[in-house]
Order: sequence, then structure tokens, then C-alpha cells
Amino acid sequence: MTIKKRRNRIHYLLSAIGFWILFFFQAQSLFCQQQTGTAVLFGQVTDQSNQPVAEARVSVANTKKFTTTNEKGEYELTVPADTTITIEYSHVSFGLRIKTVKLAAGKREKADILVDASKTLDTVTIEDNFSRSNFIQPISIKDIYVQTGASQDFNTIIFTQLGVQQSNELSSVYSVRGGNFDENLVYVNDIEVYRPFLTHSGQQEGLSFVNSDMVSSINFSSGGFEARYGDKMSSVLDIRYNKPREFAGSVSGGLLGGSVHLEGASSDKRFTYILGIREKSNSYLLKSLDTKGEYKPLFYDIQSYITFNPTNEWEHGLLINVARNKYRMIPQTRKSSFGTVNQALQLSVYFDGQEIDDYQTLMGAYTSTYRPYGKDLSLTFITSAFNTSESETFDILGQYSLDELENDFGKDNFGQSAFNIGTGGFLNHARNYLDASVYNFEHKGNKLWKDDGRQLWWGAKYQHEIINDKLSEWTLVDSAGYSLPNPYDSAGYINPNAQPYEYLDVNEVIKSKNDLSSNRYSGYVQQAWNWDSKDTGEFTLTAGVRGNYWDLNKQLLVSPRATLSYKPKWKRDVLFKASSGYYYQPPFYRELRDLHGNLHTDLKAQRSIHYVLGTDINYKAWGRPFKFVSEIYYKQFDNLIPYEVDNVRLRYYAANSAKGYATGVDFKVNGEFVKGIDSWASLSIMKTMEDIKTDYYYIYKNSDGDTIIPGYTSNSIPTDSIRVEPGYIPRPMDQRVTFSLFFQDYLPKLPRCKMHMNLLFGTGLPFGPPSFERYKDILRMPPYRRVDIGFSYEILKNKSDAASPLSPLSVSETGNQGTGESGKRKKGWGLKSIWFSLEVYNLLAVNNVVSYFWVRDVNGRQYAVPNYLSNRLLNARIMVKF
Repeated sequence: MTIKKRRNRIHYLLSAIGFWILFFFQAQSLFCQQQTGTAVLFGQVTDQSNQPVAEARVSVANTKKFTTTNEKGEYELTVPADTTITIEYSHVSFGLRIKTVKLAAGKREKADILVDASKTLDTVTIEDNFSRSNFIQPISIKDIYVQTGASQDFNTIIFTQLGVQQSNELSSVYSVRGGNFDENLVYVNDIEVYRPFLTHSGQQEGLSFVNSDMVSSINFSSGGFEARYGDKMSSVLDIRYNKPREFAGSVSGGLLGGSVHLEGASSDKRFTYILGIREKSNSYLLKSLDTKGEYKPLFYDIQSYITFNPTNEWEHGLLINVARNKYRMIPQTRKSSFGTVNQALQLSVYFDGQEIDDYQTLMGAYTSTYRPYGKDLSLTFITSAFNTSESETFDILGQYSLDELENDFGKDNFGQSAFNIGTGGFLNHARNYLDASVYNFEHKGNKLWKDDGRQLWWGAKYQHEIINDKLSEWTLVDSAGYSLPNPYDSAGYINPNAQPYEYLDVNEVIKSKNDLSSNRYSGYVQQAWNWDSKDTGEFTLTAGVRGNYWDLNKQLLVSPRATLSYKPKWKRDVLFKASSGYYYQPPFYRELRDLHGNLHTDLKAQRSIHYVLGTDINYKAWGRPFKFVSEIYYKQFDNLIPYEVDNVRLRYYAANSAKGYATGVDFKVNGEFVKGIDSWASLSIMKTMEDIKTDYYYIYKNSDGDTIIPGYTSNSIPTDSIRVEPGYIPRPMDQRVTFSLFFQDYLPKLPRCKMHMNLLFGTGLPFGPPSFERYKDILRMPPYRRVDIGFSYEILKNKSDAASPLSPLSVSETGNQGTGESGKRKKGWGLKSIWFSLEVYNLLAVNNVVSYFWVRDVNGRQYAVPNYLSNRLLNARIMVKF
């Protein structure tokens, strides 16, 4: 790139940022002119023991005006004057309290609130109006304790959300609206987290980063998210860890692993800590797979989040994570049946060798936040370091036999081998090692104007990446005892120039050593306005712009984004919203590496333009609260990097050679189908396609004028050819229809006994032969169908405590609910509750397919042998809270 072009792009970025800043402040002036007479309400929120309640939300009902209490429980709120208004006080420890006031213009009035946190409340949903006006879905955290699934992972609760696709219970990865696993942003306390680079199957993944025992809030967006979030094309998962106010803990264990967590705070609440330890061993689950052998997985991690407030204005936080995922497999045999009634086939494989994978992750982050009292300003400084050391080593020899089964009911050998149609073998070898480090320094700011609810965000970030990668991987295919080369060309036709006995054919050879060091710079500015129209309703506008520059490919990116919401003054609580923006995804290391392990450092960012329309309706049915959300979207893709999917491994072509689109509609309804507990259902209809510029191919004709079909046409010598341009083909995550359901129930006369059910359905994903020619991937896997069901019983419950998070009568957000008659929970290691649960995974025993293993018969015909996922299993689990 020339200096002149670079200057032009920098000038473009500065001009765009300047335009947005000017627009923000002009709009501020306009909205400020609309303000009427105001008054001031102030006071203190305390509990029954006269202890202040910090971080309680104080707001004017049905408006954007709100504040939060400080460490002393004090608040001050500017409110409309000369009119009767409703003040809402809300906190996770006491739910919702309401007070009605009417103040004269210019008057200051004191209103102290005394709350009793020991009283058990019916379900209360505290919803952030700003999140609702944007495309952000708050997720109740009380359900993460029961929604663990076969993966025993936090991400299970994400699988049933709006627009999410998941077709592998062994994995914690997910795709959103046709995107792949690498297109999702995940933040924990404003720090971006990463998944392993080398994993190629779900059983290797181990534990994901997020520890369910430490979570205090979850926000999720399926698209159309704000400029303050980073540069990915599909989704955002924003998680906050808990800041406890008293001592508590939990211990849980089952057949698939266990966890321990402790939390507490000093007497003045200035020092808090939370510690979580997890262990997972899914060998019990892996024994249900078709490949039998010795599985020795061991996954564990330790996380800690510590905060310290030396003054009321300053807060310091430290997040530490140490994780080790080790996977060892010694395969022995495999027997898989597939095909149709007319041609039933069976593959038998005998293995020798083993696979050993090791992933070690270290992450540390320090945050410092300054919040000057009374100024509604927050300034945060974050520095973090992430390191992963990964190794993937295996030598696996397989000898297979492909048989056709007898399908005549009248014969004695029905269902057994009738005759053999192919034998062969293969040798898979890998010595892959990767070490990656990512260092960040970031500043984030936030300013709130309480009078009219305007809010400004800004941020700047520097990131340094160091990656060292060494790959050595190949596959040797053997047919009928001879190491033969493939007699077919890349299109699958006989190659007349092939000389099959002069060399060995070693497939998929990857030999490379890559060292990469680079720097990224990014920043954003964003503001939200809201205003009321007396005749129509309430409007909220959120607009911002991001900038990103990477010194490796010398590309400067500018991403404007905006969301507008409208809440009409109807009797029913309805919100309409629309969003559009540019979402660039600069390549990370995985995208830079092609199929042969070579790096392409000139690769440019992929681009997605989002257009999203949505409705959000709160209503009541059977006297209970419900929410219905619907979104329709269109995403236009440019500079796409095509890729192949094998299980959870993504292999990129490392070229900006495609364009495409994704379009669809999502629906979600959630509420109290059973009184006191939440359930929900999601339905998505989606189509995503791409057009690859270089994916043309040829149809060959023989001397008879017939089209040559490999393995079927006897005369396979080509004499003529026709060039074919495939055009738009399905993207690898093109799952047209998905449906998910999470349902809970309990016995009315025995509410301690509960049932929860998780149902997932998704139509088949595209797949094709392992030739790395995307236009061939137009076949479809069978639909993914899975039902998991669990039954829980509360063995012990401390009556002096408020409802357990698993109880039918619990607050929608967990918090400090344990208080006795005196307003204080008893000190020490007193038990809150003991829960025992039995879970049945894959209740319907459906053989779901995750990928295919390809073999040839004696005629050179290829067969796709399905790799099935786990079968029906029973799991037992116990959880103790204290």
C-alpha cells in the first residue's frame, strides 16, 4: 500500500470519527432543549439490620431515568416535577419495591427505603431498558445450574437462544445465523477470551473458559450489536463475574466431573473474592461412541476473580485462569452400519496406535476503574495477557473391511455380512505444536446523563500477538494391501497419465513452521439518546463507529453501526427496533493458514453488513409474565474466506475469494409456562449461500459421448470437457431450520421435585467428499435430533434461607438471598441446600451424525461412513450449596 493511499484512509477514519462526534453533541443540544421542570429525590436504601444496600437500581417507572446506590446505600435522582410518578427500587437481594411521589419544581425531597431481603418473593424479572432497546438478550442465570447437558459446559444455555445453531453435544462451540465458530465474540468482564487452535473433534475440547458458578449476568446478541463490541461478524456473548457480599460456596459432582467454588467479602465489603475449580472427565460419555478403545481425557481449570475498593471512587479487579486439557485415546475397534434398506453396509476397522493431545492455557487480567461520586462517569483501564501451549500428536493405523449386509428376511444370515466389497488401510500421523500469546492494554469510558438518559461510551485498545506454530501432518491410504496413488484427478475422473506403481500416495501432507508477530489498534465511540413524543411513544437511538488497524496486512477499517427503537404508547408493552451496520472481521492466525500450512499475511478482513428488524413484546398469559421476541435479518458478505468443516475443526482456504449472504427469521417465547419457573422455545429459519470465484470445474465426456461418472462408467478416458460455474452454493453452516426447547416443571404438592428437559432439532448441514473442492459440498447430513431430560430433588433446604436458585419460587437473578429473621444469614459453613439429580442424555437414542469417514471399494467408488455422536446415557449428579 502506498503512503498516499494510507494517508487517505487515515484521513477518512478521522473525518468519519469527527462527523460522528459532531453529530453526537448537536443531538445532545437538541434533546436538552426538550427538558421540562425537574425536582430531586434522594435518600438511602438499607436492609432490616440497618446495613446499606449498594448497587441497588433506583429508577422512574416507564422512563430511562435511573441511578444506582453507592457503597453507603445513598442515591440521588432528578425526576419530573408537578406530576405523580412511580419510583422503582430493585436489587437481586430483595427484588422490586415501588414508591409513588409528586414533587414541586426545584424541590429536594428525602426518601429512605427499608427493605426486608429475608422475605421470599415470587419471580421478578428486572430488565435493563437500554439492553431491550438494542439487540441484546439478557439471560437469567438461575437456569445455568440445571442446563448442563452432556458437555457439562456453561455454553449449553446458549444453544437454546435466538438464532443459535449447535449439532454436537460433545462440543461447547456454536454457530449463529450461518456463521462459523470463529465468528463469535466472547467477553468475560470486558476481556475477550479465545478457544484452542488445534482441536479437531468435540471430545478434545475439554472445558470452555466460562465457569457457571462465578457468573452474575449474561447478555447475548445474535447480530446487529453495538459499536462498543469488537470486530466479529456473527454474535456477542458478554458475561460478568459475581462480586459477592458475604461468604458462600458450592460443591457439585457427577459421573462426568465436578466443581467447587468459594466466595466472600470483607466486613466493610471493600474486598471480595470468588474462586472456582472444575474437573471434567468424559470417558464415560465417550464409551458410547462407535470407536471402542481406551479413553483417558482429563480436563481441569482454576479461576479466581478478586476486587478491592480502597475508596468509594476506585475499584481494582484481578481475573486469573489456569487450565489444562489433556486427551489420550488408544482406539481398538470400530463397527459402523449405514446405507439403505436396499443396500445396507457395514464398516469394520481394527486400530493400532494412539493419540495424545495437550492444551495448557494461562490468562491474567487487571482492571482499574474510577467512578467519581455524583458525576455518573466511569473510566476503566484494562491490561491482560493470554498464553496457550498446544500439542497434537498421533500415529493411528487402521485396517478396514467394507461389507454389504444380507437384506433378505428369509435367509438365516439376515443382517450379517453377505460379501465383501472393499478392504484397505490408512495411517494418520501428526506432530503439531503451537504456542500463542496475546497481550492487551485497553481504556474504556462511560458517561451517563440521568436527566434524559443519554449515555456515551468510548474506548481504545492496543493488542500484540506472538504465534509460533510447527505442523507435521499426513495421511497414507492403503488399498487391498498395496500403497497405491489415487488414479483420479481433482475432479474425480480417471487420470490417463497416472503411473500407479511408481510412488506412494501420501494424502493431505502439511509441513510448515510459522512464526508471526503483529500489532492491532482499535477504538470506538458510541452514544445513545432517548426522547418521548407525547402523541406517539418513546424513541431510543444508539449510534457509533469503530476503527481497526492491523500492521500485518496494513488494512484500516471503519465500521459505523446504529440501532433505532420505538415503543408506542399502547396498553400492551411492545417495542419495535431496527439496526444496521458494518461488521468487519480481520483475520486471526487460523484464517491466515491455508490447507497446506502456509501463511498468507496479505489476507484482508471479511465484511458483513447487517440489516435487522425486531419486535419485543411483554405480555401476560394465565396471569403470568411472558416475552415474545422476533427478528428478521439479512446479512451481505464480501471478501469471504472459504473453509471446510470436519467435526469442530475449521480449515481455511486463506483467500478472500467469495461473496455471499445470510437471511432468515428468528422467534423466541419465554415465560412461566409453569408458575414460578421459566421455560422457553426458539425457532429459526435461515438460508446462507456463497459464491466462490475460483470454484469452476469440468464435466468430461468419453469417446462415446457419455458423461464419465467415476467408479461407474466403464470407458473412463476423457475426450471432451465442459466448463461449469457452480455459482451460489450452501455455506458450511447452512442449517435451514432449527428448533430448541427448554422446559421445566415440578410437582405442585412436592415443589422440591423438579423436571427439566432440553430439546434440540436442526435440519442437516451440507457435506461432501474430502477433496477440498467446496462446490461438491452439496450433500446433506441427516437432521440433528436430541432430547435430554433430568429429574432433581432437593434433599435438604435451610428454612432460614431464601429460595434456592433451583427452587420454583426464586428470584430471576441470583444474589445474596440468605437472611434469617434478624436480617443476617448465619455465619459459617451452614448448608443452604442439597440437590440430587438424575439425567438421561439422548433420551430417544437417535444416532446423530457429526462428520463422515470416506472409504473406497474395489471399483474405486467412495462411500461416506457416518461418524455418530453419543448414544443414550444416564448421569447422576449432586450439588451442595452453603
